[in-house]
Amino acid sequence: MGIFNGLNINASGLALERFKLDTISTNIANVNTTKTAEGGAYKQKTVTFAENLRQSIGTNRLERSYGVRSTGITENQEIKMSYDPENPEADENGYVEQSNVNMADEMVAMLQAVRTYEANASAAESNKTILKKALEISKN
Repeated sequence: MGIFNGLNINASGLALERFKLDTISTNIANVNTTKTAEGGAYKQKTVTFAENLRQSIGTNRLERSYGVRSTGITENQEIKMSYDPENPEADENGYVEQSNVNMADEMVAMLQAVRTYEANASAAESNKTILKKALEISKN
C-alpha cells in the first residue's frame, strides 16, 4: 500500500459527491421542465457508483479497494401526468407530462451528499495530519 492511497481514496469520494451535487442541482433546476430537447418532460437523474477495485492478488483474486467510482447516470422512467387542458403541450385528453423530480427527495439527497463531502474532506485532513506527523518522526 502506498503512502498516498488514503488521500486518493478521499479524493475519489470528494469527486463522487461533487458529481452527485451537480446532478442534484440539475434535477432541481429542471423540476418544472415539461419539454426537453429529446421530447417529453425532464426525467430525474441519479448517479450510480461502485467501489473502485484494483490489483488482483494471487490465486484467490483478492482485490484492493481504491475508493469509489461513478458507473453512470440513470434516469427515472416514471411518468407523471397532470390535467391541464389549457396548456399548449396537453395531449388530446388534456393531460400534460410533468417532470418526475420530487423537490423534497432532492433536498434530502443534497443534504446527504453535502454531509458525505464534509466527512471525506475531514478524513483527508486527518490523513494529511498523519502524513505530517510521520515526516516529523522520520526527521529524528
